[in-house]
Amino acid sequence: MPIRLFGLFLVLPALAVIALLFVVPLTSSVIGAFAVGSGYGLGNFIKAFELYTSDIVFTVVIVSLSTTIIGFLSIAIGGYLVLGENPRAVALLRWLYRWPLFIPFIVVGQILRTFLARNGLMNNVLIGVGVITPMQAMSFLDWRGIVIAFVWKQTPFVAMLVAGAMASVDRSTIEAARNLGASRLRILIGIVVPQVATTLMVGLVLSFVTMMSVLSVPLMINAQSPTMITADIAFRINAYGDYGVANALGLISLVASACVGWFYLRQSMRKRS
Repeated sequence: MPIRLFGLFLVLPALAVIALLFVVPLTSSVIGAFAVGSGYGLGNFIKAFELYTSDIVFTVVIVSLSTTIIGFLSIAIGGYLVLGENPRAVALLRWLYRWPLFIPFIVVGQILRTFLARNGLMNNVLIGVGVITPMQAMSFLDWRGIVIAFVWKQTPFVAMLVAGAMASVDRSTIEAARNLGASRLRILIGIVVPQVATTLMVGLVLSFVTMMSVLSVPLMINAQSPTMITADIAFRINAYGDYGVANALGLISLVASACVGWFYLRQSMRKRS
C-alpha cells in the first residue's frame, strides 16, 4: 500500500499540470463556445461561420497542403539518408536538415518575412544573378509564404522520425531488392515506406495539429484576407473582446485536428486487426 501511494504521489504533479494547463482551459473554452447571453446555444458558431467560413476553409487547405509536402520531403530526406551512396552528401544532409528544429515559429515568420518580400533577400539574389529583372520581382507574403514557413519548420521533425524508422528496417530486404536490380526509388517506395508508414503518419498528425495552432506565421506573413483561424481568434479577442466567437473558432479548429487524429487511429486499428 505505501508503494502504491508513493507511485500516486509521483504521478500527481504531472496530473495537476495536465488538469490546470489543458483540461480546465479546454472545458472553459467548450462551455464559452456555447454560452450565448444568459443561456446556451449555437449563436457563436453561426456567427463564426457567417464571418469566417473562407478563413476556415483556407486554414484547412493550407495546413493539409503543407502536411502533404512535408510528407513527401520527409520521405525523400529519410530515404537518401538511408539509401544514399555518397557519404559526404549524406553527412552534409544529416547536418543541415535539422537546423529549423531549434528555431521558434515567431523567428521563422520574421526570417521569411524579410526573405520573401518583394524587396527581400530572395528577389535581390535572383536580380543580382540575372534570373529576373526588378520589374519581375514579386512578393511571396501570402498563402505561399505560409506554406513555405510551415514546410521549412516542420519537415525536419517528421524527417527525423522517418529517418530513424527507416534506419531500423531490416537491411536484408533492401539488399535482396538491390541484388534483383531494383532502383533506389523502387526500393524506397515499395519496401521502405510501407514499413515506416505508421511512424510517418504519427509525425504528420503531430505536424498538422502544430500548424493548426500557430499564430505568429499568419500574422507576420499573410496580412490580407483570407487568413488562418488563429489570426481570427486573436482579432476577435483583441478588437472586440468577443470570447464566444473566439472559443467557437477554437473548437472548430479542435474538431479539424480531431478528425485527422481519428483517421490515423482508424487506420492503425485496421492494420492491427
